[in-house]
Amino acid sequence: MSKSTIKKFAVGTAIAAVAGYLAGILTAPKSGKETRDDVKDAAAKGITEAEKQLKRLHTELHDLIEQTKEKTGDISEKTRDQLHDLLDGAKDSKEKVREVLSALHEGDAQDRELKKAMAEANKAIEHLRRYLAK
Repeated sequence: MSKSTIKKFAVGTAIAAVAGYLAGILTAPKSGKETRDDVKDAAAKGITEAEKQLKRLHTELHDLIEQTKEKTGDISEKTRDQLHDLLDGAKDSKEKVREVLSALHEGDAQDRELKKAMAEANKAIEHLRRYLAK
């Protein structure tokens, strides 16, 4: 199984676990205040987990971008142009992750933006890893 498949499976499992947890909370025989508190705690836990994943992606992208820059010594002009395109895409993904992370801290992040930023970052990471493996 590839790393991207494993990551997708892990994200899907986490989402399913949170959904199941919320369904259990909403059907449990607790008072409204207790249920609201439990939902707030679950939401905070989900936000914390998303922040951890975004920070990890941001850091990994930063490290791979730096490693790629170091490896550009003896390459042809055509390869250098392709590499610059690759690095520009990775930097854009890194910036998008930072923006979504900021929005998440402010409570303005949307699930669609979060998923898109994570997917783009994972794709950029995979491209940089393939380049560095050459």
